[in-house]
Amino acid sequence: MSKFDEKILVVPRSDIFDGEKNAFNGFIGKEDARYKEIISTFGGFEVKRRGDMEEDPSYKQLISYVIIKSDSDDATLVYKRLGGGGESRLHGLLSIGVGGHMNDVPEVSDIDSKLSVNAARELEEEVGLSAEAVKDMEIMGMINDDDNEVGKVHIGLVLSVKVDPSIVSSKEEDTLELIWEKDENLKAMSPYESWSELIIRDAYDR
Repeated sequence: MSKFDEKILVVPRSDIFDGEKNAFNGFIGKEDARYKEIISTFGGFEVKRRGDMEEDPSYKQLISYVIIKSDSDDATLVYKRLGGGGESRLHGLLSIGVGGHMNDVPEVSDIDSKLSVNAARELEEEVGLSAEAVKDMEIMGMINDDDNEVGKVHIGLVLSVKVDPSIVSSKEEDTLELIWEKDENLKAMSPYESWSELIIRDAYDR
C-alpha cells in the first residue's frame, strides 16, 4: 500500500485551535492551558486518507513524537533522516523525536490508548524498542509550526522515554542514522527539522 493511501487520524484545525484562540507556534508544555484545551479535541478525530491531507491545512494530522533519553546520563538520541525515508521534505535533517502518523486502533476506544499504541509502534519499527521498554512514556507537551509546508498540516504530541542506550538500534538503516548526544551540545548541532529545533529552544533551555 502506498503511504498516500494510509488512513490516518486528523482533526479540523478550527476545532484544535478553537478558531484561532489557542493557536501557537513552537512547543508548549502539558501545564499550559492551551495544551489541555487542544488535547481535549483529539477525541473528535476523523479518519482520512493521508494523500488527501498532505496539502490540506484545514486539517491537522495527529503525530506522536517521542524523545528518547538515556537512563544513565544527560544524553538524548539524535537521528539523521537519510535519503531512504518516506518524507522527502525532511531528508538530510536531524531530529530528536521519533515521530509517526497516528492510525485508528479499533481494539481500543479512548484516544489516549490510541495515542500510546501508535507511539509504541513507531518506536518498535524505527529503533527496536519493545513495548516493555517504553512502558514509562511521559507526556511533555505539544509541538506546532505553521511556518513551513510540512508543519501547516501536522500537530505533534511530544512524549519522552528513558531507556538503556544499548538496547536502541536503527531498524531502518537506509533511513535513520542514530547519534547519542549530551543535552548541553544539542543546540550546537545542525541542521534540525523545525520541530526538533523548536523543542530544543523551548523545552531544553528551561
